[in-house]
Amino acid sequence: MGTYSVSFKDAAGEESTTDLALVPPRILVAGSPWRTFRWRHGQPHYSGWYWSSTVGAHVVYESRLELARLLLADFDPEIVAIAAQPFCVTAEVDGVRRRHVPDFLLLHADESVTVVNVKPADQLDRPKIAEALEWAEEVFTSCGWRHEVWSGIDPTRLSNVRFLAAYRHPNRVDQATVTRLAERSRGSASLGQIEAEWPDAAEDVRAAALHLVWRGVFRADLDAPLSAATVLEHAA
Repeated sequence: MGTYSVSFKDAAGEESTTDLALVPPRILVAGSPWRTFRWRHGQPHYSGWYWSSTVGAHVVYESRLELARLLLADFDPEIVAIAAQPFCVTAEVDGVRRRHVPDFLLLHADESVTVVNVKPADQLDRPKIAEALEWAEEVFTSCGWRHEVWSGIDPTRLSNVRFLAAYRHPNRVDQATVTRLAERSRGSASLGQIEAEWPDAAEDVRAAALHLVWRGVFRADLDAPLSAATVLEHAA
């Protein structure tokens, strides 16, 4: 196990470098991306900015696969902070200077940390990529952090989370209806049944109910396509 240096930018873009083992994760997630991406006509990847309800700000992503992982992190109630391209870690290995910029840094409610590298499944067997990810695993686990290599999930679940993300912003739903539904009796009911209880405000009720699923107040089976028959119940 060697010594790993980490370079990162604060919210104003000022760069700092220190020992990776010494920097608090909250400093890293509060900074700005170590690198951003240029957009040009005909580029092979799909990059952009996603507004995260977890951090209340936009988070950069480089590809559709990264966006998918970002959606899942934003939906996870145990994740309290998300940073993309959060830092650059460097070390000298066998006389060669190595560097690595992970895709995401996730801070959990229990203060544990997950570093995520997003790679398509068909690239994982490439020797250069496999070796780089193995080194990243060594680096981050030496800090007591989890290292995740992510290549996708069940498409139905991802489709449901992507759909729910449309209702993530609190300003896009009627908050009075959200409060009323959150205080509703704790028995389970289908989305269609809940809408039928307030027929004059069915659209507001649907949006509020899906917003509560996004927030984790309501629980639903996301391994089946969402529909009016989807059963919702209080998560706690």
